[in-house]
Amino acid sequence: MSTIIQQFVNGLTLGSVYALLALGYTMVYGISKLINFAHGDIYMLGAFFGYWLIKYLHCGFLVTIILAMAFSALCGVLIEFIAYRPLRNSPRITVLITAIGVSYFLENIMTYFFSADTRSFPQVINQVTYHFSFFQITNIQLLIIVTTIILLVGLNLIIHKTKVGRAMRAASADPDAALLMGINLNRTISITFALGSALAGAGGVLIGMYYNAIDPTMGLTPGIKAFVAAVLGGIGSIPGAALGGILIGFLETLAQSVGLSAYKDAVVYALLFLILLVMPAGILGKNQVEKV
Repeated sequence: MSTIIQQFVNGLTLGSVYALLALGYTMVYGISKLINFAHGDIYMLGAFFGYWLIKYLHCGFLVTIILAMAFSALCGVLIEFIAYRPLRNSPRITVLITAIGVSYFLENIMTYFFSADTRSFPQVINQVTYHFSFFQITNIQLLIIVTTIILLVGLNLIIHKTKVGRAMRAASADPDAALLMGINLNRTISITFALGSALAGAGGVLIGMYYNAIDPTMGLTPGIKAFVAAVLGGIGSIPGAALGGILIGFLETLAQSVGLSAYKDAVVYALLFLILLVMPAGILGKNQVEKV
């Protein structure tokens, strides 16, 4: 029992970061039908910016995560404006290839300026472990879980309680009708990229604190897993993305606990394959007829 509860805590911690990343994928896809494969590298940029803030400016956690989110949001908006907006009416394969190209560009430019070496993430908070009857949890894990919950609640309030959120939902449901109703699609899509990228930046700082290590390619594998999480939960569904991220975190931690650390990625993709065989739209996704 203690092992199960401990793995549950570890899985929830890791899954929280995957959930933050998956939300960016599902929001961007929901409004522009774009798979932004550079999203994992925004997560990496957020981690490096947080590293710089803590190491050289000696910022605290709250200031660091807010500024990292703002920086990541700016990067996301610039990428959308420079790389994706000119191709909005192009075939989807063109935009997909561009997204992959942006991803490699960000990884290589960071490698060029900062080298490919893994560097230790400065610990802005001293780690404390709390021991309970059946499990133990650190203050860093608690911070990750609580921060993720706060960001998810904030995102939900923005989407359902603000004018910007209504515009995002309208553009996602029917872009042409939204345009006729006076909604500025360019601005709405940019805001969507900003929100998704801000969440990725927060995830980068949190995972840097959790693993105490960052490098220019750190966003590659988590980015793909977050995409899997978004598809698993139902691409385009915000609750589905959060659920998918948590499930991926649990599954990965479970695979490690039973001695399958070398195959944890294969286990994740196998689960995706099995679930999509039964529910092609994902766990919380809706089946829709696509006109061709």
